[in-house]
Amino acid sequence: MQELADGVFCVEGTAVNWVLLRDGSELTLIDAGWSGDTGRVEDSIRALGRHPSDVQAILLTHAHLDHMGAINHFHQRYDTPVFMSSAEVGHARDGHLEQAKPGDIVRRCYRPSALRWTARIMAAGALKPVKLPHAQPYPHAGALDLPGAPVPIACAGHTSGHSAFHLPDKGVLITGDALVTGHPLSPVSGPQLLPPFFSHTPAQAEAALQCLADIEADVLVPGHGLPWHGTPAVAAEHARRHASTTNAL
Repeated sequence: MQELADGVFCVEGTAVNWVLLRDGSELTLIDAGWSGDTGRVEDSIRALGRHPSDVQAILLTHAHLDHMGAINHFHQRYDTPVFMSSAEVGHARDGHLEQAKPGDIVRRCYRPSALRWTARIMAAGALKPVKLPHAQPYPHAGALDLPGAPVPIACAGHTSGHSAFHLPDKGVLITGDALVTGHPLSPVSGPQLLPPFFSHTPAQAEAALQCLADIEADVLVPGHGLPWHGTPAVAAEHARRHASTTNAL
């Protein structure tokens, strides 16, 4: 776990990140790993000296299994609400997710690194369906009345309702999978788009880089890879330059 700004923590799970925002004794959780990461999500909260019931809400960047895993546990045990873009709510509720199919992954398992990653995510719950019947859209536009006061930023493409979250007072942009800095299937290090087969609309995912480039921040927290220090505009330019490599994967 890394503290990237006052009260902003990035935690790495099974090749995926989640973020904790702390304001006094209360927390906001952004994304929730795979289902197999549930214990690690709770452990990361306790490592801050807090209890999982201190999480006031979970915000979901997008409805993919590697970001949804612990949400039902928190809802059932602690009555924690979950909010996301209205365009993402339907997919989360019915479980028809806009994500890569198993065949997309299997075709790339000729490389040992891909095979190892596939084995890890299968053990973490990649084949376990997840539905969030209690999913809710953001209650209003602008900064949310939650610890950290995160501002949802629409950046569809990876999914049709993908959101990033801006923390203006902290200089932090939480990018989810709209802009990452690494992935076990990618030979590229640094800001990049995920390979197109991971995205619902790859062309729109590339266009969404401009939505992020316009945000003022100096730290990026991605859904995959290490946090990155620099502006979103520079990060987006790196991702565009890497596109020919990631698009070929």
